Amino acid sequence: MTDDHAGMSTDDRAELDFWSFVDLAGRRLSEEYGFRHRLATRLLLTLNRASAIVTYDLESTVHRPRGHSWSAFRLLFVTWLAGPLEPGRAATLAGMSRAAVSNLSKTLVADGMLARTRGERDGRSVILALTERGQEAMLEIFAGQNERERQWADVLTETEQRMLVMLLDKLIAGRGSFDARERS
Repeated sequence: MTDDHAGMSTDDRAELDFWSFVDLAGRRLSEEYGFRHRLATRLLLTLNRASAIVTYDLESTVHRPRGHSWSAFRLLFVTWLAGPLEPGRAATLAGMSRAAVSNLSKTLVADGMLARTRGERDGRSVILALTERGQEAMLEIFAGQNERERQWADVLTETEQRMLVMLLDKLIAGRGSFDARERS
């Protein structure tokens, strides 16, 4: 039985997977609605899907089993490698909002992973730093993270990995040409 929505039956819609949906979306957006940038839509749908899959995999195989979220890892990671930071700077480096860092840091301080100390700039500034426990944990956590990263990356040759990094760098560097928005 076909309904009047996209000329697809309920069974056809039930059989859609991500890639057949991307094909359907591209076709409908182009043919029915006149949107011309079909490849751009496919590129960004694929990029977002890849990012979501990898992030979910890392969170579920590496971080959740250790009692942390992907967001917690990102905050701990930048604090671990960049050293003590003001929350705003940590937010920028981790790609998070300041509010998210503020809320997350409370939990990580309570867990003994982070320490909050007064900053030197003024009476209201705060500095986040890993505790000794946080340092030790990050060595163990990143060992698991890095092994999982290797498993993902091994699907590509070293040359393909370098090409993908180069292309993603180019995509990100080009954001200034159209006033892209991002967290800062």
